[in-house]
Amino acid sequence: MDKKLISIIGFPMDLGAGRRGVDMGPSALRIARTAEQLEELGHEVEDEGDISIAGPESEKVPDPHYRYMPEIARACSKLASWFNHAMDEGRFPIALGGDHSMAIGSIAGLAQHCARTGKRLGVLWVDAHADLNTPETTPSGNIHGMPMAVSLGRGPAELVNIGMPGAKLRPEDVSYIGLRSVDPGEARAIHELKIEHYAMPEVDRQGLPAIIDRVLARLSSQVDHLHVSFDMDAIDPRIAPGVGTPVFGGLTYREAHLVMETLAQCEKFASLEIVEVNPVLDSVNRTAKLGAELVASALGRRIL
Repeated sequence: MDKKLISIIGFPMDLGAGRRGVDMGPSALRIARTAEQLEELGHEVEDEGDISIAGPESEKVPDPHYRYMPEIARACSKLASWFNHAMDEGRFPIALGGDHSMAIGSIAGLAQHCARTGKRLGVLWVDAHADLNTPETTPSGNIHGMPMAVSLGRGPAELVNIGMPGAKLRPEDVSYIGLRSVDPGEARAIHELKIEHYAMPEVDRQGLPAIIDRVLARLSSQVDHLHVSFDMDAIDPRIAPGVGTPVFGGLTYREAHLVMETLAQCEKFASLEIVEVNPVLDSVNRTAKLGAELVASALGRRIL
């Protein structure tokens, strides 16, 4: 992989989640030497600190169907501006989270850049969850279960219109890998929108090497910029216990690394976020350490 100019931002948000702790994810990933591992690979890395985000103690919940939306919208707008600016400067942006509501901001900022430069944006979503709920379908009101819906133009205008009005993605430019906990409304939307998806039964039957090769070949043939949103709960919690919403039966250690090692060879891969690291539920920071390793694998680390 060519040496890159990499910008890192932390998004210490847990307002979108159902339990506390993921706001400490960026700190845990830094303690795990995310930036240092990238520098050891020869990349130039600038860590720009954290986006300032209010805690739940100072925020109200005016509507239980989308909890803490005003502050989430404000913080995601700042993240969108950061991604947009990083791309304008020719840098490879990496965001450390934080709950998955941050993807509303990252994808919005990338969509702004792509729209202005005539590029087409695609997203690989590696996650146990589809995050495709709307206020009408959500069982919890937690916005970390809505970022893909928002990015596709579904949901409150305050979130959908961050960065620029309307949808940021086309359904055909999205692919899911690792699904194993999908709400009924999300399942209907996946089939209605015909979004490419590989739930864990497909991973078991077909094998991850064939799936990741197929997904990247398809996306690379039609998009100019591939963003990867990697939720650490895609990995089995016996390997990565420190996540916001653990679900057994996920990717193995080597499968997770294979996804990232294959991405490193994809010319269209141009931005990344690692989300839902929860040190409160972790053991000796092992999930954050794995997250840092995965970032390094995505940016060119090899065994030989």
